Amino acid sequence: MAVTMHDVAQRAGVSIKTVSNVVNGYPYIRDTTRTKVLSAIEDLGYQLNVTARNLRTGRTGIIGLALPELSLPYFAELADAVIVAAEAQGLTVLIEQTSSERSRELEVLSGARRHLTDGLIFSPLAIGAGDEDLLRVDFPMVLLGERIFHGPVDHVTMHNVEAARAATEYLIGLGRRRIAAIGVHTGEVVGSAGLRLQGHLQALERAGIPADPALFGEAGLWHRATGASAMAAVLDSGARPDAVFAFNDAMALGAMHELQVRGLRVPADVAVIGFDAIDDGIYSTPSLTTVDPGREQIARTAVALLVERIAGKETDHVPVQVYADYRILERGSTVPGAP
Repeated sequence: MAVTMHDVAQRAGVSIKTVSNVVNGYPYIRDTTRTKVLSAIEDLGYQLNVTARNLRTGRTGIIGLALPELSLPYFAELADAVIVAAEAQGLTVLIEQTSSERSRELEVLSGARRHLTDGLIFSPLAIGAGDEDLLRVDFPMVLLGERIFHGPVDHVTMHNVEAARAATEYLIGLGRRRIAAIGVHTGEVVGSAGLRLQGHLQALERAGIPADPALFGEAGLWHRATGASAMAAVLDSGARPDAVFAFNDAMALGAMHELQVRGLRVPADVAVIGFDAIDDGIYSTPSLTTVDPGREQIARTAVALLVERIAGKETDHVPVQVYADYRILERGSTVPGAP
């Protein structure tokens, strides 16, 4: 015979209503209770009748996650963190890749797949300042990233300027003065590149170090290859950096490779710090010092806010903006022998 919700309730030692709340993603349940119910579901092999639940509640138990590029380690690891946070709420995640194309980002907001989900966590890159009205949608949504500020929906982001300033100040504190910035987008103001360059320049100014444009490495896409190319361009210009702040870890790994190919020692000759705290940095040689921007916190907060919006009945919700905490993870690319 098929396992019933009553069987799950008996195994977990809770009421049938509590089991129903867990499988339907109700947010206000103790973690210990949710864990007991989910364990009982797994042990018994309980299968939720999704069709019946959808007819009853109008919900699917699925949330959407739209990201620019899953080939970038940061977004891949962010997706993993969102899936973990969603599973803790009894939700499944449907992932879409927009490739940073405006048409695909607009499709995410209005396409047919929207009806498969109860809400959306969205990290746009192509739509930005001036597009706030596009976000006035009739379904629950939480925004990630820094493309749009003060929009009409909840927004979870990172301290780009402050964290970038801290990264450069960290290098200055090691006695480094000629710090290359890898990943610059000339003219960008709103966006990761613009904000991280702003923080970098603030740190230089506070330390009384003149900014040298020869130390700015342009990189369109933030990949390992573009990091290596940007590093090569800086070195080929005749600039002689004693440190590198790469605006993400992928470019930092590429830059570090280029330095080593040219016979420069990391960190003895050039110290390197990245941004994002991706797993690959732990296993580079030397291991990569990086800024941890609070990826796990971003994922947990975004899912929690979305669950609240899905369950909420209020029509006068005031959107909130949440900034994740950041920290510097010191490793061997800046301090020999660091863990």
